[in-house]
Amino acid sequence: MKVPGLSLYHFEGCPYCGRVRDAMRRLGIELELRDIHQQPRHREELVGATGRQMVPCLRIEGPRWMHESADIVRYLEREVAGKG
Repeated sequence: MKVPGLSLYHFEGCPYCGRVRDAMRRLGIELELRDIHQQPRHREELVGATGRQMVPCLRIEGPRWMHESADIVRYLEREVAGKG
């Protein structure tokens, strides 16, 4: 299920980002992925909005920014997959 209005700021080698991507696969959720190492403009967006480049970070349209992989997974389970 493609979910509009959500973007995940991440990078491939990050184990916490992997935890979120695994949850997305398990839940059948597709989000826009914004790799902060491959796409420097995404890193700039993240730092500009949150003041840090900590990933994973879920951008929820509004915008609202959510760090911490466990919080992101919980949000995806309850607010996205639970309503799908």
